Amino acid sequence: MPADPQPPFGRLLTAMVTPFDVTGELDLAKAAQLATYLVDEQGNDGLVISGTTGESPTTSDAEKADLLAAVVDAVGDRAHVVAGIGTFDTVHTIHLAEQAAKAGAHGLLVVTPYYSRPPQAGVLAHFRAVADATDLPALLYDIPHRTGTPIATETLLELAEHERIVGVKDAKGDLLASSRVIAETGLAFYSGDDGMTLPLLSIGGVGVVGTSTHFSGRGTQALIEAYERGDVAGALRLHRQLLPIYTGIFRTQGTILVKAALRLRGLDVGPVRLPLVDATEHEISHLREDLAAAGL
Repeated sequence: MPADPQPPFGRLLTAMVTPFDVTGELDLAKAAQLATYLVDEQGNDGLVISGTTGESPTTSDAEKADLLAAVVDAVGDRAHVVAGIGTFDTVHTIHLAEQAAKAGAHGLLVVTPYYSRPPQAGVLAHFRAVADATDLPALLYDIPHRTGTPIATETLLELAEHERIVGVKDAKGDLLASSRVIAETGLAFYSGDDGMTLPLLSIGGVGVVGTSTHFSGRGTQALIEAYERGDVAGALRLHRQLLPIYTGIFRTQGTILVKAALRLRGLDVGPVRLPLVDATEHEISHLREDLAAAGL
């Protein structure tokens, strides 16, 4: 049986939102400020840049490169910076991987090709081709409710043999399948759903790539540390305390509510880009209640 996987990018990561100015243009100064806040104040070991929460479908390749470089410059000396580079086009994904390597990324987050719903042979070939393209370690992002295609267990077992495929951001919601892959491979599993952090830790997961961790970072860090030192009751207490925001941040689309919550907390990172729309007053009212219930 393989040894327990080690966390290649630390245990607590946040999928960072992308700041825009009032005109909707990329705000690199605010991105550096936000990255610094997430690492220094919220205790993140790493950041994922240009994930879905970072509105990657609506940022250009050039914007992705500029954003990544700004974050690496701001926090790359003390945190892992992982570039979201996944698309439904293998050639384009490889281009983004190479671009991320040049911009100084420490790793890659590669989502399953979406919309076209490739067979598992295509999923396998896609991930292998992307992992072959650079020397960077890669996290696979398994989120079938968005992509339309799961990464099958047998596919994960094969992909685990690739030296640069080091882990999975797991948002499949199938703990039995994840448990088998963790037990049979050295892949490090990060929860892709904030509220599943503790359950995933219990079967051998290493941490979380979070959304509410823009402001629940310290509490989530404490949860992970409690579990790791054997204080399961303490971890469960923190899980229950933070559950209102772990789930509440997804009352509507997560990016929308993260930006609204940051604004409430005095860190305005600007609007979202269409087709997303800013939070309504009703949604903000619910958000205030969820933050309060979580002690935030």
